[in-house]
Amino acid sequence: MTAKKTISGARIFDGIDWHDGAALVIEAGHVKAIAPAGSVPAGGETIDARGLLLVPGFIDLQVNGGGGALLNEKPSLESIRQICAAHAQFGTTALLPTLITDTRAVRTAAIAAGIEAKAAAVPGFLGLHLEGPHLSVARKGAHDPALIRPMGDDDLAEILACAKALSRLMLTVAPENATKEQVRALADAGVVVSLGHTDVDYDTACAYAKAGARTVTHLFNAMSGLGHREPGVVGAALSTGTLHAGMIADGFHVHPASMGIALRGKKGPGQIFLVTDAMSPIGTDQTSFFLNGREILRQGGRLTLADGTLAGADIDMLSSVRFVHQKLGLPIEEAVRMASAYPADAMGIASHKGRLLPGTDADFVLLTPELAMKSTWIGGEKVAAAG
Repeated sequence: MTAKKTISGARIFDGIDWHDGAALVIEAGHVKAIAPAGSVPAGGETIDARGLLLVPGFIDLQVNGGGGALLNEKPSLESIRQICAAHAQFGTTALLPTLITDTRAVRTAAIAAGIEAKAAAVPGFLGLHLEGPHLSVARKGAHDPALIRPMGDDDLAEILACAKALSRLMLTVAPENATKEQVRALADAGVVVSLGHTDVDYDTACAYAKAGARTVTHLFNAMSGLGHREPGVVGAALSTGTLHAGMIADGFHVHPASMGIALRGKKGPGQIFLVTDAMSPIGTDQTSFFLNGREILRQGGRLTLADGTLAGADIDMLSSVRFVHQKLGLPIEEAVRMASAYPADAMGIASHKGRLLPGTDADFVLLTPELAMKSTWIGGEKVAAAG
């Protein structure tokens, strides 16, 4: 590793403002400064990025798989490496490998793999997202209803131990199968509790937010919708300022008009951030795969069970950024924030990720002006490049 690097010539977005005629100075894997090009001290390696855009690396808080690997099917260190490497090709510099509802044995194995990945400092590994099994059968989506169950004392103990070992853990639960007391205990231990796969009403969702729930999993999908007399979980997510919400921007999970309405209606400081909910085909030519023993088909940009139920998404984070920029008309800087600054805020890691400010991790992406991929950098080291 070169102690000092300077990325020169690019138009730099630090997560807040654009910088023209400047250079990104990196020391020991962290941002030292964004300095005028003519005032950068000599020394170290200089990388010429003329004509490119330099933006904060993308952070994906819901990633089931990639590169042919699926955490549920093979909960191992090898799978986590494969998933992180696959998504780095599309600008993701930090992610939460996600385990959906499965058996106790598979969850225990996934937690062990996550602890190994942290110890091995796998590039891009941030922590784990356990999506289930404490969900609602009524809003199960592609989750196997036979594996959904209430959270018991042993579950709570295992999750708390996981949070202590990993430092970064997200847990999706439904109030139908997790109590407010359990949510409070998890939040107090630093777990980012997310409400998802739930059919509860607005008041219940708000009560769980007060108990410590911090985010909502894939807004609009697998939850009670926004009605004019009963606002549901969607209404709670939009009207509760303490809640952040992930959203899948592939055009299949949520209609673009609904995305726009949600973005305009979201009460802060919580924000809507992008998630891919990606499965194993990302970065491959797979046409099908298996999840919990059921075949998932990949057709026309969609992943579905045989009955047509959506089962994760076939999209990467750079494509998600392009979607909200080009289809929704968001300024490119806001589209980038939805993939970097806002998920960092939701996870409580904004002090060192999601923006390119002095002292933060030097995680960034170089793009062409047309938003095509050039290269991905984690901790000041190039980990992926186009072509």
